[in-house]
Amino acid sequence: MERTQMDSKAPLDVIAASLRRERSRAGLSLTELAKRAGIAKSTLSQLESGTGNPSVETLWALSVTLEIQFADLLEPPRPKVQVIRAGEGPAIRSEQADYRATLVASCPPNARRDIYRLDVAPGPGRESQPHMPGTVEHVVLSTGRALIGPLDEPVELTPGDYIVYPGDHPHLFKALAPNTTAVLISETS
Repeated sequence: MERTQMDSKAPLDVIAASLRRERSRAGLSLTELAKRAGIAKSTLSQLESGTGNPSVETLWALSVTLEIQFADLLEPPRPKVQVIRAGEGPAIRSEQADYRATLVASCPPNARRDIYRLDVAPGPGRESQPHMPGTVEHVVLSTGRALIGPLDEPVELTPGDYIVYPGDHPHLFKALAPNTTAVLISETS
């Protein structure tokens, strides 16, 4: 049976980066991933260095072992941005008090979160360079107005709005009104 090989114009660098990222996320060594996927360690090493010519079967075995979609190996990750406006989201009310809790984000396993209170004045804004790979930032705007999120597509928020965006891409926090305050949670997994 003939094995289908990737086209010579295939994005080997994307596959290499995806394999390294997903293997790291899974906490597997090169040897352990190769063993579990039933491929040679040298083959996996070549793929992670962007060389070689992987077969569909090899990539399929790796995606199954890593518990990801096959396409996740072939497409670069797209930044995920989510906005929840004030008053939106799943709320749970108390029977004993005028109290409502809205879950805007839950913590993934093995993540670290740092929480900051921000006080920002109008001006040019704070452009942040990418943080550590896997960093995600969550912001709830408390007062004022601000442009927040990916540098190329920030979102205007008003009090009570929530946004999550990849902190491992360039991003912006720009106050649009005096006395702008927010809570920022930086999460790294």
